[in-house]
Amino acid sequence: MSRFFRQAGDSDSDSESSSEEELMSSGDEAAPKPAAAATTKPAMSRFLRSAGDDGSSSESESDSEDESDMSSDEDAEKGKKKSRFLRTEDDEDSSDEEGGKRVVKSAKDKRLDEMETAGKTMENALKINDWVAISNEFDKLARMVQRQQNISEPVPPFYLRTLSNLESALNIAVAKEKEAKKKMNASNARALTAMKQKVKKVVKENETELKKFQEDPEAFEREYTSTLAVETAPTAARVKKGKKPAEESGEDEEFTTVGKGGKTMQFAPESIFKNLQLVQEARGKKNTDRPEQIRILEKLLEVAVTSYQRIRVLLALISSRFDYNSSVATHMPIDLWLSALREVDQLVAIVAQDPQYSVQEITEDYDELLERSPETEADGIVRIRGSIISFVDRLDDEFTKSLQNIDPHGTEYVDRLKDEKGLYCTICRAQAFYEKTKQDEPLARVIMRRLEHIYSKPDAVVQALESAVSASDIKPSILLPAQGEMKDLIHSLCVYLYKAGNSLLRTRAMLCHIYHYALHNDFHTARDMLLMSHLQESIHSADVATQILYNRTIVQLGLGAFRCGLIKESQAALQDIFATQRVKELLAQGVHQQRYTVLSPEQEKAERQRQLPFHMHINTELLEAAFLVSSMLVEIPLLASIDNEEQKRKTISKSFRRLLDFADRQVFTGPPESTRDHIMQASRALQDGEWEKCRDLVQSIKIWSLMPECASVKEMLAKRIQEEGLRTYLFTYAPHYSTLSLSLLSRTFSLPLRTVTSIVSKMIWNEELSASLDQATGVLVFHRVDLSRSQQLAQVLADKVNALVEQNEKALDQKLGAASGWNDRGDSKGDKRGEQTQERKRGGERRGGIRGGARGGRGARFAQGLGNQMSGAQRGR
Repeated sequence: MSRFFRQAGDSDSDSESSSEEELMSSGDEAAPKPAAAATTKPAMSRFLRSAGDDGSSSESESDSEDESDMSSDEDAEKGKKKSRFLRTEDDEDSSDEEGGKRVVKSAKDKRLDEMETAGKTMENALKINDWVAISNEFDKLARMVQRQQNISEPVPPFYLRTLSNLESALNIAVAKEKEAKKKMNASNARALTAMKQKVKKVVKENETELKKFQEDPEAFEREYTSTLAVETAPTAARVKKGKKPAEESGEDEEFTTVGKGGKTMQFAPESIFKNLQLVQEARGKKNTDRPEQIRILEKLLEVAVTSYQRIRVLLALISSRFDYNSSVATHMPIDLWLSALREVDQLVAIVAQDPQYSVQEITEDYDELLERSPETEADGIVRIRGSIISFVDRLDDEFTKSLQNIDPHGTEYVDRLKDEKGLYCTICRAQAFYEKTKQDEPLARVIMRRLEHIYSKPDAVVQALESAVSASDIKPSILLPAQGEMKDLIHSLCVYLYKAGNSLLRTRAMLCHIYHYALHNDFHTARDMLLMSHLQESIHSADVATQILYNRTIVQLGLGAFRCGLIKESQAALQDIFATQRVKELLAQGVHQQRYTVLSPEQEKAERQRQLPFHMHINTELLEAAFLVSSMLVEIPLLASIDNEEQKRKTISKSFRRLLDFADRQVFTGPPESTRDHIMQASRALQDGEWEKCRDLVQSIKIWSLMPECASVKEMLAKRIQEEGLRTYLFTYAPHYSTLSLSLLSRTFSLPLRTVTSIVSKMIWNEELSASLDQATGVLVFHRVDLSRSQQLAQVLADKVNALVEQNEKALDQKLGAASGWNDRGDSKGDKRGEQTQERKRGGERRGGIRGGARGGRGARFAQGLGNQMSGAQRGR
């Protein structure tokens, strides 16, 4: 029976035998017990002794209890001395008092330790992209810093460093999240979005301290250390025994920069090249501290003595600033960009003042650890490997990228746009340097950069940029003439690129030149340059940026024609780009999302990278207003001249006709609200002969105020509406009159009699009206020509045969190729086909003639050539 449940009547012998069996079964003893040991009574547990135990057993058990208690006390004391896991706080206090190692921390030190612990936790969470943990620790850290500010204590430098690192890490994380195919989970994404808002708010609250810290982190830390030293001066008696203050021991408390392998970096002119080599070896490697590299290079620039040392350090420093952001999607921080701009100016100034030093992309190998001077070189010129034009290009690209990523409706965009003056001066400084050193290839590139900054801007803005260049010490050969106009400056820059640039630069220069002429309403010069350049034949093979510039030039050409009152030319220029219904995408002013197509992240990223900054956008609403008004003035008289339904299907502007049909199907028409509503109601009024209502509706469109010559544009539109109203009236009511008085027409449409006579004569000459003019009596006499049934069928048959011929020609073009097809058939055949089409179609059916002339033989009319040009551009896109 178990020894824990012995009854009162059990004998000692039974207990002894049972205990022996237990011991034997447990296997605690390896050898059998001797006979003497078997007669002794075992020590039973003192907690479960039964009432029937005799006195001798109790005495022996008490003795064994005393011995076991003594042995257990001794074991406990030994364990307390030996085991470090079982030590209590009292033991630690006693050991600290014995050894003299006790440290007393103030509340301020404890707060700083807690803040540093939170910062380290955030760094660890950042490595695994755990934004939930980062958000929690950041809230804790912000509360501790707020508590510290409440008791008038300075902000610790590591908190500002954490803010700066978090801001850059957030930008990278957001960019990666946009590019990633597999998105992070919902809670982590919400934490990332919340962290972005929190960091933005905290950065704004600590803007002054953060800016001071970023300008000179070491000076900020020294100031913080000195502030703490002043505050903790009364508590200096709490310093541990045997520890002398830094002033007494003569130790330097300033931090020293440690390089690779834990060696201290010495900033001296003798060790510049070694330190440069260490920095360049670490460039591009993973976990490289880029801000620390920039600080090292800034110190090296301060101690550089010779021109060769300064050039080498500047080349490395500018490259390091551009390497600060590893992601292509994010833009360079503005303070780093401004620093890089100043350093590029400094580099250009050094090489311009000392022509014995030359920075070239391709040079012979040289020892980068040795000092070089003109005396050590064979030809007296020190050639250093580098590229100034690449720095200028990168500065310009980063400036454009920052404008793409800044909200254009805020003050930050305007502030950023002010930096363009400094960038323009840097470009002109580089131009003057390359002109002095006679380097043609980089000179053409930098002139192209300068041209792209001014070709689309108003004269006042270009004047401000050029005045900044004139006020500085920059003296390029091409400057704004003292009494000249902006077009003279643009002309000089473009002419240089025509002569010296490659094919791409010549194409872009030509497009910029045409755009500038169209912007200043010199339509005929711009049109002639476009037709003589033959860009429409090769634009489809150009790069995307050049095709975007081509589309912008065509659109500006259409606007220029509209401002000049050339309605038909404006409609022909804007027709093809509006027919695609992708105006914003073709002008790089937005990403077009089609209904059944989804862009991949790479495609969407590429589309967004080629978007133009907001200040270079062409207002699409103004563009649409000009196109729709031009289409109205062309289409409405054409609709009035058409007799049968088959001719109605052949339109000039399908987009305008679609909007007009939709407006006609509306049961109830309310007051016009948008620009389209105004134009559609004006079109219906013009169809009904209410030209005054049409004029009022068109002139009440508010978007015209964006044009500089708003008053002249409205006056031009009123005059054109009167003329087209007269043409529409004649087309509509010609079958109902036998004669019509010219004076009545003059009074009805408020036009001079001479203008009415001119319009009627042109319509008769173009065979739009079957009538004759009796100038003696001032009467228009109509001639009715009723076609017989056979004549009508013959005309329909001729139209169908012509359509069949055109379809066959298109099929032949696709089979043999467009170029060979035109060259084999020749121009004369196309001209002949165009003439036949023009003779066959009467009234306003100009579409066939335009198509025939453009496809056949380079017609003289601008609309014919322009339609072919823009269709080529759309095929390229």
